[in-house]
Amino acid sequence: MTFLMRRSGVSWQICRASAWTAALMLSLLVSAGMAPERARAADARSVVFLGVHLQNDNEAYEPTSDAERARMAKVEELFKSMLEASGRFTFVTVPPDVRTKIAEGQPIGECGGCEIGYGKSLGGEVIAWIRVQKISNLILNMNVYMADVATQRMIFLHSVDIRGNTDESWAKSINYLVKNYLLVP
Repeated sequence: MTFLMRRSGVSWQICRASAWTAALMLSLLVSAGMAPERARAADARSVVFLGVHLQNDNEAYEPTSDAERARMAKVEELFKSMLEASGRFTFVTVPPDVRTKIAEGQPIGECGGCEIGYGKSLGGEVIAWIRVQKISNLILNMNVYMADVATQRMIFLHSVDIRGNTDESWAKSINYLVKNYLLVP
């Protein structure tokens, strides 16, 4: 098959190829473009996410609010979606009975290695959790923890200070941590 283009009486031959060769070239281009996606998916590490936990230093004077509980859920959603979008991580589903056990047990990060046990029992390569420490409505900090289940070593630990206890400040904090520290190549 020959494709011709004419302009001002001059003829240029653009491409001469059989239909089979054209189809082969197209399939090679498409598969070459998909290869990095497949490679990224194959290299993705499985993560058991153990939740977002609020350490309210003034619980007796200012109890945890429904707005703060909603912020914790939003932070979890943002964290998971950003990591999955990177292609470097996939998340293991944590069943409701395990979530209940986590909520009723000692605080994650202070339970003498229970985090690794959860990771092993759920088949994850990495465990992760987030702790938000509320010192006051003006001063908070967000800490992201990740550990390798096989080696039982921390692979990521970073913190940011938050000024203001708002939806926006919490969202900006998790975005900053993930984009500027966790997902940096």
